[in-house]
Amino acid sequence: MAAKVYIVYYSMYGHVEKLAQEIKKGASSVEGVEAKLWQVPETLPEEVLAKMGAPPKTDAPFITPDELAEADGVLFGFPTRFGMMAAQFKAFMDATGGLWRIQALAGKPAGIFYSTGSQGGGQETTPLTSITQLVHHGMIFVPIGYTFGAGMFEMEKVKGGSPYGAGTYAGDGSRQPSELELEQAFHQGKYFAGFTKKLKGTA
Repeated sequence: MAAKVYIVYYSMYGHVEKLAQEIKKGASSVEGVEAKLWQVPETLPEEVLAKMGAPPKTDAPFITPDELAEADGVLFGFPTRFGMMAAQFKAFMDATGGLWRIQALAGKPAGIFYSTGSQGGGQETTPLTSITQLVHHGMIFVPIGYTFGAGMFEMEKVKGGSPYGAGTYAGDGSRQPSELELEQAFHQGKYFAGFTKKLKGTA
């Protein structure tokens, strides 16, 4: 059976979603892996989102906490809020208490990707503070380290991401993920899928 990789994300303005789509392409490029995109539910009212200029949600399905247990590996993506995961994603994780109680996610690999507004806005603190969620579930955190190669050392261009995972800078919202950031996202998907497949094969 194919290894199931779920890419679960929250994206208000589309930056994280673009990374998620590229991660899915990377994961799907690994033979024997089935990758699927999922959104977590929005917690803000439509009128508030409209005032914030947020575009409508795409057609990626919304996941329930229990559906997480179906995956062999999960990549979690979210924008930062003051150096931590956005409240919408935290609300979803807070709803996984039933899975935690029976340790349904224990032993499953997990990765993190993210978006921040600026270079000092949380490219490392956001994934670092989010690892606690994985630890309590007994999940295996899979960082990309420096496996992306030369792209990790880019100094001439603005590039998000870190050894923790793929990332992008949204700026005032007008900046979109760069080609290099999307390449890193593809790499993370492929790398993580290979790890998940290998782990499933030894189970």
